[in-house]
Amino acid sequence: MTQIHFGNTPWLQATAFYLRYSVFVLEQNILPIDEFDQLDQSDRNYFIAMTKGKPSGTIRYQRKGKQLQPDRFCILNEFRHQGIGTQLIRACENRGKSEGCSISRLSAETSAESFYKKLGYQRVSSPFFEDGILCVTMEKKL
Repeated sequence: MTQIHFGNTPWLQATAFYLRYSVFVLEQNILPIDEFDQLDQSDRNYFIAMTKGKPSGTIRYQRKGKQLQPDRFCILNEFRHQGIGTQLIRACENRGKSEGCSISRLSAETSAESFYKKLGYQRVSSPFFEDGILCVTMEKKL
């Protein structure tokens, strides 16, 4: 069973940082200085998935006007392909819609493009490198 939590309390932020460090820094070899940026302030909100009491995934929540901009989305390897990512994305989109967002725009690793397409996202850019990883910009009307 997976529970989704949202907010900026210290335990949520620490959990988000743990998950991001595990996936992006240790697994994908992104430098910590690139992974943790100026958007990681104490008032930043995060979605955290807890599966059977263990941290399993996260998304950093942000909006720009009516545009939802979910980022730093990751699932720990042992929890992938269990629907947790879909639950997190939907929770983030629902929050964005409730706050007046009409579109979701994100940067996706090309290896995850098919995942986002299944959720209704469409590619709107040519491939580009972000932190050394090939990505594309994808959008979805909310």
